[in-house]
Amino acid sequence: MNTIFQTTITRIGGYARDALLDDMLITFREGAPADIEEYCFIHQHGITAGDLQVGGIMELGENRYPITAVGEVATQNLRELGHVTVRFDGETQAEFPGSIHVTGPTPGDIPLGSTFKFLL
Repeated sequence: MNTIFQTTITRIGGYARDALLDDMLITFREGAPADIEEYCFIHQHGITAGDLQVGGIMELGENRYPITAVGEVATQNLRELGHVTVRFDGETQAEFPGSIHVTGPTPGDIPLGSTFKFLL
């Protein structure tokens, strides 16, 4: 598998972990507006070397999650803003244009320094 995107979580917004309770992970690159940053896992912005695709893998720390749906602007949002909303529900149709859906258990926590990547 080739790495399409790889980064490290550098900050965690005050409400970011609340989204995990709703089976969601919301990311944004460093430099996000403060009101948005509060709800996101903030990461170093990296190069996106390809498109996110169904059948690919999201890797978060030591855990791997098969990608089941990709919204039509998810790759663009990741490339330009470092922003994605990951839903841990295994749906095969993206709920929103920027959503990515994966199969697997929602992490209970995501510590600082965790690696976050997409593979294809």
